[in-house]
Amino acid sequence: MPEDSRPAVTEALRAAILTGEYAPRQRLVEIDLCERFGTSRFILRAALQDLAGQGLVEFQHNRGARVRDVSMTEAVEITEVRILLEGLVAARAAERASRADFTALRGLIRDMRTAVSRSELLVYSELNALLHGAIRDIAAHETAARMLRQLRDQTVRHQFTLSLLPGRPSVSLPQHEAIVAAIVARDSDAAEQAMHEHLQSVVEALRALADSALPR
Repeated sequence: MPEDSRPAVTEALRAAILTGEYAPRQRLVEIDLCERFGTSRFILRAALQDLAGQGLVEFQHNRGARVRDVSMTEAVEITEVRILLEGLVAARAAERASRADFTALRGLIRDMRTAVSRSELLVYSELNALLHGAIRDIAAHETAARMLRQLRDQTVRHQFTLSLLPGRPSVSLPQHEAIVAAIVARDSDAAEQAMHEHLQSVVEALRALADSALPR
């Protein structure tokens, strides 16, 4: 298989990990992965190294690679870093957004309201990710976008769990509405502040989730 298949294998394995096909701490058996993705061990090992650099895979001495298990404590720390980066991105989006962008963002908010009204938690979770992605795209800050993708990938399991908590979408929806309203108003300071408040709420929810999991 040609060397340029490495990015494709990396992306395919990344997607499988993020969608839960491979669970945290699950071993990634090279021969099985080579068969699944139709690639060589050389390219597969390079892909695993790439994913290790992204924080999704870890190598154990004499045991090979496995899916990295991100603790709740680390998920909180990652979200605290996201507060700063996504605040920057939201402020930049407010400065750069076009009328077409306004329409797209309002459409996502409208769909999120519908999902909340219908208690469609999975749909809401997907729209949440789309909204944050749209804001990153509008901001066009390549370095921040690259870092945020890696950070969000590492916490995708915790984000999914959080999105399924009863009442959580009703809390986050007004926060997303405030972010979009500030971007549409081209108020970069307000957009940054609204994003900070939203992600601080995520931090607090993750901490509450961690506390609830402790033995009583």
